[in-house]
Amino acid sequence: MTETVDVSAELAAFLRTRRERLTPAEVGLPVTGRRRTPGLRREEVAELANVSVDYVVRLEQARGLRPSAEVLEALCRALRLTTDERSYLFDLVRQRPADRPSDRPVFPAAAARLVHDLSPLPAMLIDHRFDVLAWNAEMSRVMLGLDTLPAQSLNTMRLCLMDSRFEHFYVERERVIREGIADLRAAWAAHPDDAELAALLDELVSASPEFARLWELHAVRVNGRGRKPMLHPEFGPLTVDYEVLLPMSEPDLRVVLYRAADEVSQRVLDTIAREATPTAVG
Repeated sequence: MTETVDVSAELAAFLRTRRERLTPAEVGLPVTGRRRTPGLRREEVAELANVSVDYVVRLEQARGLRPSAEVLEALCRALRLTTDERSYLFDLVRQRPADRPSDRPVFPAAAARLVHDLSPLPAMLIDHRFDVLAWNAEMSRVMLGLDTLPAQSLNTMRLCLMDSRFEHFYVERERVIREGIADLRAAWAAHPDDAELAALLDELVSASPEFARLWELHAVRVNGRGRKPMLHPEFGPLTVDYEVLLPMSEPDLRVVLYRAADEVSQRVLDTIAREATPTAVG
C-alpha cells in the first residue's frame, strides 16, 4: 500500500475477485466442461461485456488501462456489481469529478450541536476515515469512554482492532470489521490522494492480521444502517440498530445514531441516559 491508490493493481484485483465470485448460472450462461478455477472465465466476462478477451486479460494483469465510462458500465452489468461496487469502480478509475476534499474537513459547529441535540439517543459524528469528530455523553458511555481517549485513538476501526477493551465487545466481531473494511475501501477509492487515510490503512494492515486478511477480499459496501449486538463490560448485553445520516453540505461527514433493538437494550440505554453527564463538543 502506498500514499495514493495504485489504480491499475487495485482495478485488476477488484475485477478478478468480482469475476471469481460469480457462477455461469448466475449470469445466464450454460456450464460447459470441467472448471479448474472458481467463478466465471475471462472469456465469459468478455462475452457478457462485449469486449475482447485480451482486453479483460490486460485489465486483470494491471497493464495500466483506463476503461471508458461505457466499458465500465458494461463490466458492471457483466459482473453484477452492486450500487456501491459500481460507485467504487467509477471512483477508482476517476471517471467522475473529484469533488470531494481529500484533507480533513473543518466540520461546522452545527453538525456537532446536532449530535448533542440527539440525546438521549447515542450519537456521534465521524468522517470518511472513521475518525470520531464529535459525540454526545450517551455515545461516550456506550463506546467505553470516548471522552477519556487521546485524539489519535478516536477512530472506530482503530479502536475495534487495537484497543484490547474491544476484543470481545462486538458479539459478531468479524462481521462488524468486515463491513467497516468494505466501507473504508470505498472511501479509499473516492479519496485517492488522501495521505492520512492511506497511512491509517497502512497502519492497520501492518498491525492487524485480521484487518490484512479481510482487506484482501476487496469487498465494497457503504453501510447506511444495520444492527450490532454488543457485550458491554459495564451494562451487559446490548443490541443497537444504527442509522447513518449524511449532512448534505458536508458529504464526507456522517452522523451515526444508535437505537435499542429490543426491550433489554432499551433498558440499558435508558440507564445510560440517566447516568450520562453532558460533555463538551468532541
